[in-house]
Amino acid sequence: MNGAVLFARFAYPPNRLGYCGPADHGALLEYGSAGVADAGLVQLARGFEGAWPYLELIAGAAGIPDPLDPRVVEAYWIGNDLLHRVPAGLLGDSLETRFRGPAGRGWSGLTEVVPVGAVPHHAFHVFAVYPWVGLLRTGRVDQPLHVLDRCRVRWGEVVAVDGDVARVRSRPLTWDGHTLGLGEPRVEQAVRAVEGVGFVPGLAPGARVALHWDWVCDVLTPRRLRSLQRVTADQLDLVNRRAGVSGPARILG
Repeated sequence: MNGAVLFARFAYPPNRLGYCGPADHGALLEYGSAGVADAGLVQLARGFEGAWPYLELIAGAAGIPDPLDPRVVEAYWIGNDLLHRVPAGLLGDSLETRFRGPAGRGWSGLTEVVPVGAVPHHAFHVFAVYPWVGLLRTGRVDQPLHVLDRCRVRWGEVVAVDGDVARVRSRPLTWDGHTLGLGEPRVEQAVRAVEGVGFVPGLAPGARVALHWDWVCDVLTPRRLRSLQRVTADQLDLVNRRAGVSGPARILG
């Protein structure tokens, strides 16, 4: 798949909710559905200030000239071997450039923000950079846990399809008061399309899919499924070991 199109499919759900990127979420839906990329889509992708620096980082470390190369985009949203070509120091430098100035003196509390095991994957950004884990640790649970669960890219198995809606069995994020984990599988409703316009045509029960917020974004091959499961487990372990350390977005309020 074209890397820009793949990016559009995963970037659309939070963009539609107004959380990140340019305002034209309708264009992302059209690009992701049509499977066609042009300069307009590339420009939209560059407007995602959270994701784009990670794509540049992964591409640069791998010697890939295009941040929207499909291997790079897959690395960020799903996970693959390119993640491990990015040295921790390089990831730390990137975060330093992005957050030190706005954080001011608060940055001194983030000297270990990039511990061993951190990779430039969306899960790292959600768990370690966004403020939600810090809010969980203050005792505010429902909203932070909901956002963490929806914002991470997660996997599931389709059990039924009814028009534009799919029912998907997946493992929800859990919080026991101290650590994040994955609960027992449960069936949730996910959007497959809007009036027939979506990203995964011909979806059928038994398919393994990637979910972002309330959308089905892509079908997962066994390799990609294992990659997403592995990187999610690794980043959960990382954040669970780092109680008391706030991410940059937490420092920025």
